[in-house]
Amino acid sequence: MNLFSKSFAEQLDPQQLAAMIDHTLLKADATESQIHALCREAVDYRFASVCVNPVWVPCCAGQLRDEKIPVCTVLGFPLGASQTSIKVEEAKLAISQGATEIDMVMCIGRFKSGHFAKMQEDVAAVVAASAPHLVKVILETCLLRDDEIIRACELAVAAGAGYVKTSTGFAAAGAKADHIRLMRQTVGAKIGVKASGGIRDLATALEMIHAGASRIGASASVSIIQQVHKPGE
Repeated sequence: MNLFSKSFAEQLDPQQLAAMIDHTLLKADATESQIHALCREAVDYRFASVCVNPVWVPCCAGQLRDEKIPVCTVLGFPLGASQTSIKVEEAKLAISQGATEIDMVMCIGRFKSGHFAKMQEDVAAVVAASAPHLVKVILETCLLRDDEIIRACELAVAAGAGYVKTSTGFAAAGAKADHIRLMRQTVGAKIGVKASGGIRDLATALEMIHAGASRIGASASVSIIQQVHKPGE
């Protein structure tokens, strides 16, 4: 069965869909009690991961240690404008504290200035520092033309990234199905594509999966899952 076919997406049961969602809380005012709740929900629904800011990695890793729920964190977030050496140290520290997936923001301004080799080096350095853990590269697609999305995907893959990702959720717009299709066409079947930003309901999540997303980033994860009808209903 084709993972990216519409018929498959429409037949997903709650467990299958949950396993494709990074349960996310990246708000600046997120409290420790909210982070604990995020982890409990991840266990209850068996989400693909929890995705949190770096300061909360030790908290999540401790709570999820025996639950086999990955801890994902973000680097250079949300602007991507940190020095590469800082991103590298962020990655090393996060992994030492229990992170098992890294979502990094590419240096958008440098990329749009045409410094493509520098952008690739930035990603490659984080990939090397994070090995063997999964690295997803956030492109912030709402700031890019289609040709730039294609080039950014190509550079991320060349740098060794395992995923390309649409958005931080902090820019002018989030994931769009047309961008997901373009990213999937560019990276092929072996590289992951993550849709994030503005995915707040089941219909939007399924639209992204149909377009080619293999992972969804959402803070409304529980609500999305609760909208799925179980087989036979």
